[in-house]
Amino acid sequence: MQQEWYVGVDIGTTSTKAVVYDATGEVKGLHNVEYPLNTPEVSAAVQDPEEIFQAVLMSIRTAIEKSEIDGKKIGFISFSSAMHSLIAVDEIGSPLTECITWADTRSSNWAEKLKASSTGHDIYRRTGTPIHPMSPLVKLMWLKEEYTDLFEKTAKFISIKEYVFKKLFNVFIVDHSIASATGLFNLENLTWDVEALEVAGITAAQLSEPVPTTKSIDGIDEKYAEVLGIDPSTPFIVGASDGVLSNLGVNAIEPGAVAVTIGTSGAIRTAANAPVTDPKGRTFCYALTEDLWIIGGPVNNGGMTFRWLRDEICGAEIESARRLGIDSYEVLTGIAANVRPGADGLLFHPYLTGERAPLWNANARGSFFGLALHHGKEHMIRAVLEGIVFNLHSVMLALKELIGMPKRIQATGGFARSELWRQMLADIFDQEVFVPESHESSCLGAMILGMYAQGKIDSLEHVKAMVGSVHQHTPDPEHAEIYNELMPIFIRVSRKLTDEYEAIAAFQNKHVKPK
Repeated sequence: MQQEWYVGVDIGTTSTKAVVYDATGEVKGLHNVEYPLNTPEVSAAVQDPEEIFQAVLMSIRTAIEKSEIDGKKIGFISFSSAMHSLIAVDEIGSPLTECITWADTRSSNWAEKLKASSTGHDIYRRTGTPIHPMSPLVKLMWLKEEYTDLFEKTAKFISIKEYVFKKLFNVFIVDHSIASATGLFNLENLTWDVEALEVAGITAAQLSEPVPTTKSIDGIDEKYAEVLGIDPSTPFIVGASDGVLSNLGVNAIEPGAVAVTIGTSGAIRTAANAPVTDPKGRTFCYALTEDLWIIGGPVNNGGMTFRWLRDEICGAEIESARRLGIDSYEVLTGIAANVRPGADGLLFHPYLTGERAPLWNANARGSFFGLALHHGKEHMIRAVLEGIVFNLHSVMLALKELIGMPKRIQATGGFARSELWRQMLADIFDQEVFVPESHESSCLGAMILGMYAQGKIDSLEHVKAMVGSVHQHTPDPEHAEIYNELMPIFIRVSRKLTDEYEAIAAFQNKHVKPK
């Protein structure tokens, strides 16, 4: 049998990654193309869809070139994508808006109105997407009321992955996974939810056709086949969302296995064989396949918070790293490693872009708490890293109410490259943490889903043979004791500041001018 190679693509918030794999899951080539997340006003977080499309083309083409494999021998290309994006387009798919990302909170007021109603809770229980500004449902309510002319002349409302497939194949299709993250998709019957559509003020005809995550499509526009260096008949697997594919890519698809991810944002997720939603509305439920669902909680503030710290506060450290020829993040984690766990009583709430789970409060804002004269910049660096993990642990506490004590924690995302952060996760969660060797779990998950879709493997459990060896971290009892003492304080402070979050967010929206 002729050997084939496969490409997994992950369209993320700050970059698109493409990885070329062989049939055993070994990486043969990879490439990453970054792009900005633009914030033209305080609550906005938007991107240029065409810039992202070009990044998709460049990442695939360059990954194949780096693999030194003939592009005509690529067996398929399978996709992962960030969730919750919304682009208004005309009849031919040309954008009428920028890509409005999950991090955009301009629809906060509409989220609060819907969340306060019984209708909102009923829609959540049927669709699995918490009522929050990240949700395309809420974004549509906002656009309908505040951008009426734009709303009325829009032919379709689509996500960034749908935009890419429209450009490549001239079709409007959306996989069940991305659809299940819109707040508009009924999880039981796998169709657009009638009541949610009414609330959004649109019809099903203004959305793409829902298709299974295993859907294969070929016949790419020949000019793009030439750009990518592939055969026009190469199958493209529509794939799923980055979150559910990350669970697959770290072998966390069995009940009791929990995946913790920190990339730009972060999440905690576990698998279920049927849709599960939370009576308190704290968790999401998204499709992987028709009989495999991922439940969990997302956080806004992961690696982007660390990037903010680096760019806005640590200029001297960036310069030192540049002179030494080493990565600036390595310098910062090295500084943090020299500070005792708990940062000598300094806590950081990482809510720089509001927060999803567990607060579901777009008005939440970041803060240092406990700052005293004995603290220096090194404590602030450590507190930021710990604050991101404290926040994730608070989501885990909510998830435990639904699934019980996790049997195994698999960690993934860019943060998993840092030994300090991995150990911090084990200490704060007070549980053993396993880290797969492959960090690009969403790309690997996309590739495995593609193999399953093409009948090259008979079960997604095949991932066990591909994940490879892992790092393993056991909690340090002394560190865990410190973190167990600080965790309740971390939670109480964020709860007590609810009114103040609203007040300071209102002040910022009124007075702060965008950079």
